[in-house]
Amino acid sequence: MTTLEIAPKVSRGAYEVTYREAGTGPVLVMLHGSGPGVSGMSNFAANLEPLSRTFRTIVVDMPGFGDSPEVPYTKPYPEHAADSVVSLLDDLGIDKAHLVGNSMGGSVALEAAFYYPERVDRIVLMGPGGLAAEIFAPQMSEGGRRLFDFIAAPSAQAMRAWVDCMVSDPTSVSDELIQERLDRALAPGAIERIRNVFGSLAIPSAGGPMWTRTGRIPHRTLVTWGRDDRMLPLEGAFFATRRMPNADLHIFSNCGHWAQVERKDAFETLVREFLTVA
Repeated sequence: MTTLEIAPKVSRGAYEVTYREAGTGPVLVMLHGSGPGVSGMSNFAANLEPLSRTFRTIVVDMPGFGDSPEVPYTKPYPEHAADSVVSLLDDLGIDKAHLVGNSMGGSVALEAAFYYPERVDRIVLMGPGGLAAEIFAPQMSEGGRRLFDFIAAPSAQAMRAWVDCMVSDPTSVSDELIQERLDRALAPGAIERIRNVFGSLAIPSAGGPMWTRTGRIPHRTLVTWGRDDRMLPLEGAFFATRRMPNADLHIFSNCGHWAQVERKDAFETLVREFLTVA
């Protein structure tokens, strides 16, 4: 079986979301980041089949990304996306799931654990957004600047410049993946949708910033970070794990923001062990 052969499915619960799944066993939901042209499979296509040997692995297109439609944002995007994850679990008759979240997907996983604690088992975070109060890092990282450069003036060159900031070794990202993301990012309405996602982050959260709430998330959590992350700097990892009561930290060397790409085998092994060992 290859990931390319897995057909998408659509959940039409409280939220309409597209997803792909493979395997049997404990449920593992994988949540992508927020960059241009992103989808669940653009983040996790290479990881779906290996992880499906151990888990019922579900790769989601969160609202407004991939093939999932946008929704009206009445609160910050991660809270809507967390609601959509629980809507999907409801539709599939799943009581509880492990969550793996990359970048904004990490903040979505945390929102799901905060608002729906009984629906979340263990959590793996990968350079998660919203988790740290940046004390020493610039207000906007290099990766953040490249991201907004692309949104302001989309082009193949701007996409390549942004992707180069996501990894420690730019050769680890295939030309095919970059082209796929560029095609999605330039599709009609895609730029407007991502602008709406980031615009929603200005809406005040009823719970306050996530970094002020992490002490109330008791779930067993593995925080992973690339040592060379230029999107969300490594210092955020230490603030996060110091506050979370049951969080462990793993730092990947020779790795940027996409551990699932640059350190694929090590990432999959780490996830498998953390979610299965008592």
